[in-house]
Amino acid sequence: MLPIDAAAHSSRWRRRHPVDKAVLGLGLTVLAISLPPWPGAALVLVTALVLLLGPAGVPAGRLWRAYRVPLGFCVTGALPLLVRVGGPGGFLSPAPDGPLRAGELLLRTSAASLGVLLFAFTTPMSDLLPRLVRAGVPAPLVDVALVTYRMSFLLLDSVRRVHRAQAARLGHTTRAATWRSLGGLGATAFVRSFDRAARLQTGLAGRGYDGALRVLVPQARVSARFTAASVTLLAALAALTFVLERPLS
Repeated sequence: MLPIDAAAHSSRWRRRHPVDKAVLGLGLTVLAISLPPWPGAALVLVTALVLLLGPAGVPAGRLWRAYRVPLGFCVTGALPLLVRVGGPGGFLSPAPDGPLRAGELLLRTSAASLGVLLFAFTTPMSDLLPRLVRAGVPAPLVDVALVTYRMSFLLLDSVRRVHRAQAARLGHTTRAATWRSLGGLGATAFVRSFDRAARLQTGLAGRGYDGALRVLVPQARVSARFTAASVTLLAALAALTFVLERPLS
């Protein structure tokens, strides 16, 4: 199981309906994108961090390990705004207002990423995907997503086992041995994935598969109180942004 999915299963908000958490997490993401970067995105970033580490109960170390990947993309996307190609300053020169634009983009994207992580760290995919059928998503599409979700864990487990076996047999002692081991790892994972898919198809056919995967979904109700509190918080962030709005300079 992926660390973020394991955290979602052990979250304090695990038993809440996905709609409750979607209103809060995705609402923060929308605010981060639509509000002015300063102070709007900064307020959203701080609020998401407080909610993740506080009420949601996400460990700080696990949050950082998951957040550093999208944060790296955010930083990489902001860096090109610092320079300008062509113009009076030569082929490559500092861009006018480059640090300002880069800071605004970094605030927006990092805050939006935390909003998405708030939803991901509190909502297991096994709770979300079956409910999409009730929301109007075609059942075959949801079934494919469920199977892919399950198979991804099996594939990662196979890769981990093969890599451990190769390391125990000194398969990573030299650079040449490492490349040979990587080739063998890829080939083994490819063969095992097809074997597991064939076994899954055989198992479904033996159980009378009729085109729909039926799974048990934990019972949960949309909390009017939680949703109302989330909407109030989002509205308060938007109002506070327009009250405190100042140019970022």
